[in-house]
Amino acid sequence: MFPSMIFMFLAAFQFHTFEFLVFATNEKSIFILAGQSNMAGRGGVRNGTWDGCVPHECRPDPRILRLNPKLMWEEAHEPLHKGIDTTKPCGVGPGMSFANSVLERDPCLGVIGLVPCASGGTNITEWKRGSDLYNRLLERANAALRDGGKIRAILWYQGESDSADETRAKMYKKRLIEFFLGIRRDLASPALPIIQVALASNAGLYYEVVRKAQLEIKLPNVICIDAKGLEVKENDTLHLTTSAQVHLGKMFADAFFRI
Repeated sequence: MFPSMIFMFLAAFQFHTFEFLVFATNEKSIFILAGQSNMAGRGGVRNGTWDGCVPHECRPDPRILRLNPKLMWEEAHEPLHKGIDTTKPCGVGPGMSFANSVLERDPCLGVIGLVPCASGGTNITEWKRGSDLYNRLLERANAALRDGGKIRAILWYQGESDSADETRAKMYKKRLIEFFLGIRRDLASPALPIIQVALASNAGLYYEVVRKAQLEIKLPNVICIDAKGLEVKENDTLHLTTSAQVHLGKMFADAFFRI
């Protein structure tokens, strides 16, 4: 084969390979992040201020996007929930560690689209079908799908607020199941994977009641990861440290690949 022909062959091969890679990364793998403050992220927040420290596992990557408060895609970076959870200052959560871990293990997933929806201090009744938070989640999920992609899973971390009240704690399992079934129905995805977290922190008197409810839920494609034992901040029995959030993100990734 003449050198010029070899060059043309290689150029054509590289061009088509490039075309394939561009096509592959145009398909977004979308993940919804919902719940309360530990999902929104308080890692590195002290005295109402985030320290700005971003672990390597939470680094930005052009393949990781977030849906911002204006429902537009942008390159994701910490804090993911800035402008979404406006109750208190946001810091490091599990989302970026999760996304980086997923891409390291399966680059073929293409672009990762993170849709932050968490809101600090919220109990499960505030997420019931038809509530403001529920409707906002649906609005953001549908906006994320406008230009293509697929919702791969919902990552859910909530329940601390319900552990402070006996009635809410006892009703938690029923209400959480209703939320999971409702959101799947309204997203027209009855088998949508949901990865939830069993509480790490004993914030309320009925903490074990809520944990038991979370661990006992047996719905198809619902996995519960146990955060008990992850480090919480000093003088704060509620919020995970930055390093604990990094570890939690990897636990989310492990659970996703199990599904």
